[in-house]
Amino acid sequence: MKRFGKLVIFLVMVAMLSTACATATPAAPAAPEEAAAPFRVAVVTPSAINDLAFSQSIYDAMVKIQGEMGEANFQFVLSDGMFVVDDAAAAIRDYASQGYNLVIAHGSQYGAALQEIAPDFPNVSFAWGTAGDTFGIPNVFAYEAFSQEGGYVNGVLAAALNESGTIGVVGPVEVGDAKLYVDGFVAGVKATNPDITVNVNYIGSFGDVALASEAAQTHIGAGADVMTGSAQMVVGAVGVAKEKGVLWLGTQADQTSLAPEIVVACQIYDWAVVVRDIISLVQDGTLGGKAYAVSLENEGLKMIYNAGFSLPADVKALGDAATQGIIDGTVTIGVGGR
Repeated sequence: MKRFGKLVIFLVMVAMLSTACATATPAAPAAPEEAAAPFRVAVVTPSAINDLAFSQSIYDAMVKIQGEMGEANFQFVLSDGMFVVDDAAAAIRDYASQGYNLVIAHGSQYGAALQEIAPDFPNVSFAWGTAGDTFGIPNVFAYEAFSQEGGYVNGVLAAALNESGTIGVVGPVEVGDAKLYVDGFVAGVKATNPDITVNVNYIGSFGDVALASEAAQTHIGAGADVMTGSAQMVVGAVGVAKEKGVLWLGTQADQTSLAPEIVVACQIYDWAVVVRDIISLVQDGTLGGKAYAVSLENEGLKMIYNAGFSLPADVKALGDAATQGIIDGTVTIGVGGR
């Protein structure tokens, strides 16, 4: 009996020890969580990303958003200089086939191509501008700029600085944000001084620098002492203005670096306002169907003054008043429904 009792005690102790050992055995390490894939954007632009105009505006927005989200969460590629629409269409289709989350066709001339391509890739989001038409395609976004707003402000400044009674405008093609800008500029001049003559010349090209230079020479020959213009070809016009000492008002991007001594102010496009919202919608499962507009009110458009130009305080005050009036609705431009 004693031996039996000792055996029972021994077996109980072995069982307790086994239980303790089993309890102390560490659990297998959990598998590491897989990092979320970055949001990938591809952009196609008609001109160079350093054009100080339309294409640079979207490039700057991409860089800005990458800085906000971090490279681990946001990546982008950009094909610039896609002036030929067929080349741009091939690039857009190629990016879509690679599974980018968003493909941006940054040019109003790309609209027809996008209508054909987007339906072939229903799981890819597309965006294009400047335009307000999504074509009723569920995976297409559209965006435009109320460029007439900054155009109006620049027109006010131009009229206040004008001494000769003549102002020149070098326009590209009479469409989209270029036309809105020119119309707004003329409205701002006339609202400030209706007696000023505003000569507008559309050269029929977004990128022909030589034609822009010729148009600027013509305006100056007609007596213009202040000029403006839109699109990437304006570098030619700014060069002539710099040579002749004629003041310049810019749009789309900050053009101060082209001629710090004669650039007065610029309206700049900040497309990050649009792209941020598109990214959020796509991440939530909405792939298109929304049209956007950047404006002074939503800060997608911004007026900046050249700190190196000695702008009289009373003239700047006129520009500031026009900007605020557009934002709060007390100034009516009468262009583009605004």
